[in-house]
Amino acid sequence: MRSRPPSAMPAVAHAPTDDSSSARLTPRSDLAPSTARPALVWTALLLVYVLWGSTYLGIRVAVESLPPLTSAALRFAAAAGVLALVLRFRRGPGALRVDRRQLGSAALVGLLLLAGGNGLVVLAESGPAGVALPSGIAALLVATVPLLVVLLRTLGGDRPRPWTFAGVTLGFVGLVLLVLPADGPGSVPVAGALTVVAGATAWSVGSFLSGRIRMPADPFVATVYEMAAGALALTVVGAARGELADFSPAEVTGRSWAALAYLMVAGSLVAFTAYVWLLHHAPISLVATYAYVNPVVAVALGALVAAEPITHQVLLGGAVIVAGVAVVVSTERPGRSAPGRVDGAAREAARR
Repeated sequence: MRSRPPSAMPAVAHAPTDDSSSARLTPRSDLAPSTARPALVWTALLLVYVLWGSTYLGIRVAVESLPPLTSAALRFAAAAGVLALVLRFRRGPGALRVDRRQLGSAALVGLLLLAGGNGLVVLAESGPAGVALPSGIAALLVATVPLLVVLLRTLGGDRPRPWTFAGVTLGFVGLVLLVLPADGPGSVPVAGALTVVAGATAWSVGSFLSGRIRMPADPFVATVYEMAAGALALTVVGAARGELADFSPAEVTGRSWAALAYLMVAGSLVAFTAYVWLLHHAPISLVATYAYVNPVVAVALGALVAAEPITHQVLLGGAVIVAGVAVVVSTERPGRSAPGRVDGAAREAARR
């Protein structure tokens, strides 16, 4: 299975991690009957739509008075600790046992996803107005991850479908439209946009590699080590930037502390759990729709809560990106279940 990675969606962008494991979680087929009540499915889906879509605004609020990389490190360290305790309590002393190769693989993926992917997004959203990237724009740029994964799959020898390439082309046209220079208060900060694109690239590489290296079989265990590695790297880089030297908890506003707590609980734990549950009780093609609903939620919340401007250029570029991702989702969705897809999908949730 490692030689032919699955779809480019974040929900299915990771190939199987350990074909021999009996602990693998296998998602339902799109054709399999669901035993879950529709109301529960849609409740969980709405949680993923809203909570993950709101994390971009949460980041923007957290970095108002918290050091950007340090705040991300605190978030992932706390989430990793809580998840590790839950696994230890429910599964016993050996719940987190992995070998050295699995630990190294999880650490590498965590560095790419969290220190590279999330860390660069956090940096892009920090800074004064006019320099910091609006949260809605960041979400739209991150939505290009499925498109980047398709390109990596192609370089790796896979042959995505023609419509997949059409979706990728459409999405990158939207990206160009979004970051084209414009006059006025609604123009997109180019440096911030490029920083997020670099983060999305790191995220895509981490997603791609996780299907080609030996990861822990259990996605929850893998997530613990990825978040721990990401938190450690973010702390080191933050310290190198002087964040810890200048950091004073007393100067952090209650608004930023609340945003950080929200990111820990709502983004990394509640929505994460709802997402993993959905992968077992809903068609993967339905679950994957979060990839193009989240940016819409993020743009709307940014405008309503943070008064982020929505220009015609943002609407046009964002709509084209979302349309491109939608084409990729609809083209790449599986018609049958594929063992191991949940492993990568659950780890992908850690960034939110």
